[in-house]
Amino acid sequence: MEIPDADQIHPNPELKEIVFVKNVITRPNIEIGDYTYYDDPISPEKFEDHVTHHYEFLGDKLIIGKFCSIAKGIEFVMNGANHVMKGISTYSFNIIGGDWAKNIPDMTSLPLKGDTVVGNDVWFGQNVTVMPGIKIGDGAIIGADSVVAKDVPAYAIVGGNPIQIIRHRYNDETIALLEKLAWWDRDTIWITKHLSQLTTKKLDIELLKHLI
Repeated sequence: MEIPDADQIHPNPELKEIVFVKNVITRPNIEIGDYTYYDDPISPEKFEDHVTHHYEFLGDKLIIGKFCSIAKGIEFVMNGANHVMKGISTYSFNIIGGDWAKNIPDMTSLPLKGDTVVGNDVWFGQNVTVMPGIKIGDGAIIGADSVVAKDVPAYAIVGGNPIQIIRHRYNDETIALLEKLAWWDRDTIWITKHLSQLTTKKLDIELLKHLI
């Protein structure tokens, strides 16, 4: 049994455009689960370049679960992109310099949205933008060129700018069972043995109950 090594940067030597993201992360405020990959034919190792306005002093994190598939052109916009909105102007005078730099807003004035959290087994199409503080549930599919400006339920298919729910992949009972199964937390030997049930075979509710 040959199982891909989660600690490799390029799991498949013949596909250099794919990296396991956790192995190219340097920032302490980004957390990535095992086997989540980024596919970019130009610079896949520079995933962090696609996490913008991310400043440690703000304390927000980007947290992505296991086995997520992320296509090229992704952008996670973090809380540092937000401007103070309670006054007349939203202009960031303090970063321009001179006497304007003295007008530094305190943390309570900033419209912070919290951590951006992506579940497990989420598929991002290419050129997706995720806004600050968004929560995306397990098994969701994000259509290409989408702007994710609101939370996404587990196993929902969404798309558009801003996103709308196109449909749910399964009914509520099945989604609850899938969340209980949490296959991404099983050991890799179990996952390897059950690949056909996880991928190519049509989901069978009785089989799903058996797997749990």
